[in-house]
Amino acid sequence: AVPPPSRDRVRKNSKKFSMSRILITTGIYPPKIGGPAQYAKSLKEAFSKSGYSISVKTFNLENYLPTGIRHIFFFLKIIPRILASDFTLALDTFSVGLPSVLAGKVFSKKIIIRTGGDFLWEGYVERTGKKVLFRNFYAQEKDNLNRKEKLIFKLTRWTLQNASKVVFSTEWQRSIFVPAYGLDSRNTAIIENYYGQKEENIELGFKAKTFVASTRDLKWKNIDTLKHVFNKKGTKIPEDVDLFTYESEFDDFIKTIKRSYAVVLVSLGDISPNMILDAIRLNKPFICTKETGIFEKIKDFGIFVDPLDEGDIEQGIIKLLDKNEYDKWVQKVRSFNFIHTWEEMAKEYIELYKSIVR
Repeated sequence: AVPPPSRDRVRKNSKKFSMSRILITTGIYPPKIGGPAQYAKSLKEAFSKSGYSISVKTFNLENYLPTGIRHIFFFLKIIPRILASDFTLALDTFSVGLPSVLAGKVFSKKIIIRTGGDFLWEGYVERTGKKVLFRNFYAQEKDNLNRKEKLIFKLTRWTLQNASKVVFSTEWQRSIFVPAYGLDSRNTAIIENYYGQKEENIELGFKAKTFVASTRDLKWKNIDTLKHVFNKKGTKIPEDVDLFTYESEFDDFIKTIKRSYAVVLVSLGDISPNMILDAIRLNKPFICTKETGIFEKIKDFGIFVDPLDEGDIEQGIIKLLDKNEYDKWVQKVRSFNFIHTWEEMAKEYIELYKSIVR
């Protein structure tokens, strides 16, 4: 007969799954505006609803410190929380990801990284002004990195290779990162972004022919190209059509989308764009860059354009201004019914942690 497990063994195994304390590290958090801030806040609330004790550490003074010093400062700041937590979820690959993984290695703690965007590519486009697509960046521009960017690449590679698990929101980004950073696919996972339920009793229609393109003023967002399409001499876009590009707090931004004609996003690479997902949730027609990780999931529900082709962008806008086309795309976006809640995402992160400690 097989002897029963010892009491100590049972206690040890049960302790593995008595996880109750989670630390989230993020570069931005409300009231700051941006996808990562909303992601951190909503996921914190979902974890809390499930009974977990959640701490969040974010940049404050770090925003005014140079790279390197900022990382050291954040590393020291999070040590008490790292020690008190069962695992840490870091919401980027470099800014908070590097110090979080370093602390995890020092104190033997599990660190899961959720990649979000790409700090290196975004910074490179900002520095050089080159409009290189995200999917082409590592193949075409790696030899053109300056000394600082080469160091960032090496540190990011170390961070990703030493994380307990690396989470992507799309297979598209994983297919780019795995070869670029020499990752083991078995140490990665996909947890899709938030796809909310359609808002109830939403008033369809629009107050004016306004295309909402609110975004951070970053070169990879390609907003200058979009503005040029609207303002260039000889454009076929009517004068009564406006482009709205101002940033606002999340609740005000949602109200702006509700009043708008459509949403438009033409960035050089957007992994899982929250603005488009918000448009879908609000049944608002949209024009989206083809360079997105969620193309396969939403390709039948909106108009997609080449972000490097002004003519293609202009034709997409003109197409949507046609009443019959507009009504058609309203019906298409209304038929999108995939839902992925914050509560589901929180459960997926918990299951991922359990798979690590088994």
